[in-house]
Amino acid sequence: MVVVSTRVGVVLARFEDLVDRGLQVLIEEDEHLELRARGVPHERLVSAIAKHRPQVALLNYGSLRTPLEVRELVATHPDTHLVVLANRPSPAECNQMLAFGATACLSKETQARDVLSAIHLASRGLHVLRQTGTEGADDALPPSGPELLTPREAAVLELLQGGRSNGEIAAQLHIGVETVRTHARAIYRKLGVRSRRELART
Repeated sequence: MVVVSTRVGVVLARFEDLVDRGLQVLIEEDEHLELRARGVPHERLVSAIAKHRPQVALLNYGSLRTPLEVRELVATHPDTHLVVLANRPSPAECNQMLAFGATACLSKETQARDVLSAIHLASRGLHVLRQTGTEGADDALPPSGPELLTPREAAVLELLQGGRSNGEIAAQLHIGVETVRTHARAIYRKLGVRSRRELART
């Protein structure tokens, strides 16, 4: 007879030592959570998720090379919900992560009970919106992680992925064709792809 665990499986990416230890204790002390792997290097996340099949994976924003990696993880493992933790993320950074498929984007300074709440909500597929209040602080840390797309680049990206031509995109967004090309070059650079064909495969 196979016993099926009713606890929520969690995989932890590699974090800074104190953050890692805090998250480990937090998860292990919750009787409804099961820590299946921790300290997973970024390059091994895909295989770790495939092996452990967690309902939730906690990602380190600073380890992401491009925002597209979040979208790729979501596409590869749709049953695993992603919670991204970052150093004082801006609203734009969080919105970008959510737009690419993350279920939640939180600051590493978030209180323990709120991190637990986010994990439980994420396990049920519910999105968690970040609390505001620290934006614009003069002592805010510089962003550490993938370079963000601007709102205009995000709009161009959506149309590029929809198969629109540069002329069609220019007409729809009321901008010049050369401006579309400029945005496309910036998108390719930020997402780590070389062409429209490579972008379509993501």
